[in-house]
Amino acid sequence: MLYITERCVLKLGEGGLELIEIAPGIDLERNILAQMGFTPKMKEPLEPMDARIFRPAPMGLREDMLAMPLEQRFSYDPQQNLFFINFEGHAVRNHKDVERIRTLAGEKLKSAGRKVYVIVNYDNFTILPDVMDEYAGMMHDLAGTYYSGVTRYTISGFLRAKLGDALQHREVAPHIYEPADEARVHLRELEGEVSG
Repeated sequence: MLYITERCVLKLGEGGLELIEIAPGIDLERNILAQMGFTPKMKEPLEPMDARIFRPAPMGLREDMLAMPLEQRFSYDPQQNLFFINFEGHAVRNHKDVERIRTLAGEKLKSAGRKVYVIVNYDNFTILPDVMDEYAGMMHDLAGTYYSGVTRYTISGFLRAKLGDALQHREVAPHIYEPADEARVHLRELEGEVSG
């Protein structure tokens, strides 16, 4: 059982109440412990409560609940030596999001044991302008280390232009197509250049 207040979250377990989360900006001693008649169990450091709870804007819970976990967005077909990145509906908002992609994609690409051909689905993908350059830099690093060739697609002309510019600035070939079929055709051309 959870007790959720505007200052903290407590969990009732077999050993009694445990303080597990604290609201942003709250002083533990003054605003919580001094107001209680006992001292609950606590694990240090306390987890922060989700700051979205305290903002007037929508929390975006629907997106969180329906979103595909990042770990499931990468797949590799060893027979075709093809690595597919499905960023459809995914959002990159900050440095942490970029680094999480770098880590997970790097682990999966490294496990292939060789350079791979890559297709990236950017349909309904969103990225905040503040992290576009950092994101492009991360893609540059992955491409240089793990890619034999890469092609991308999205129905968004705006994203094609913005992401294309950022990739080109980082000297990454900005092959971004509108339909997925064109992206696959281009990838076959890249494979032919390497094998021919």
